[in-house]
Amino acid sequence: MPEQRTVVITGANRGIGLELARHFAGEGCDVIGVCREASSELKEVATRVIESVDVTTASGLQSLIDGVKGLSIDLLINNAGLLQDEKLGSIDFDSIRTQMEINAYAPLRVAEALVSQIPYGGKIANITSRMGSIADNDSGGRYGYRASKAALNAFGKSLAMDLKPKGIAVAQLHPGYVQTRMVNFGGLITPEESAKGLAARIEGLNLENTGSFWHSNGEELPW
Repeated sequence: MPEQRTVVITGANRGIGLELARHFAGEGCDVIGVCREASSELKEVATRVIESVDVTTASGLQSLIDGVKGLSIDLLINNAGLLQDEKLGSIDFDSIRTQMEINAYAPLRVAEALVSQIPYGGKIANITSRMGSIADNDSGGRYGYRASKAALNAFGKSLAMDLKPKGIAVAQLHPGYVQTRMVNFGGLITPEESAKGLAARIEGLNLENTGSFWHSNGEELPW
């Protein structure tokens, strides 16, 4: 996608975020990797790394804003996330609040803070989960993760509607069941395979399909 030159990725130090950084660097993009703690792998591929960023805090958000000041951001990927488990009868509501902060509120904060730097034709990709689909929930549990991703989907849909007149397209993207630390490496596809699929969905994102909820394999998912 030659028109997208500057890509900002949160949670870029490992897993899916790192593979997305590798992919877009390989496409010739300037990749700005945002994370709490940089990895050597990210430093090898990113144009710039902005570390010590906790996007759930005002100071962390300000560090991100300062780090990208003056840049025109063609693609913002909100990738940072947290998966925890709660079961009925022993629900940890602090865990749910934390997941809401990281998985839902933080991407909205980042999008609001950086949208003025996204030009007409720019894109926002929110890495969500099909576990945020209410229609697709046939197994229960994971109260905090499901709720936080459902909230992210709602935020992303509203962003898509609000930003369409500005020429900015927004997608909610499920990466698949990926072999990352988040799931103790028990997934079905590699981070590389996931990143390739996500990149294809981002490339196909436009103002006609903005607001969509896609699997990385191209399947449109139910809300």
